[in-house]
Amino acid sequence: MEALFPDAETTGTVTVRVSVSYLPEQSEPARGRWFWAYHIRIENEGAGAVQLLTRHWIITDGRGARHTVEGEGVVGEQPLIAPGASYDYVSGCPLATPTGSMQGSYRMIAQDGRTFDVAIPKFALTAPAGVQ
Repeated sequence: MEALFPDAETTGTVTVRVSVSYLPEQSEPARGRWFWAYHIRIENEGAGAVQLLTRHWIITDGRGARHTVEGEGVVGEQPLIAPGASYDYVSGCPLATPTGSMQGSYRMIAQDGRTFDVAIPKFALTAPAGVQ
């Protein structure tokens, strides 16, 4: 699993795993635009279902400029993740620099109505050498 998702963080019984890919076909370095896709897997190892309600991202570019993104769900969904199950989605991030990072959290709700935050591990956005 580590080879597919090198960045991972566990909060309680929920693990968030991340894999990131630079997308040269969506990037235009000559115009100051670099683009990455990131694949997230959220695993529920708890005894009850959990539902993802909101997301909170902190995106930092190579100059240290920070941008916060908040909103309901992910990719238009608020997935309910059964015990022992996982939920995967893919999204993207453009930057005005060839390097940066992302990190954040998801607000979840448990079957008993308790809400809690799950950490998204910090991961690097790095364009390959030669395209910077």
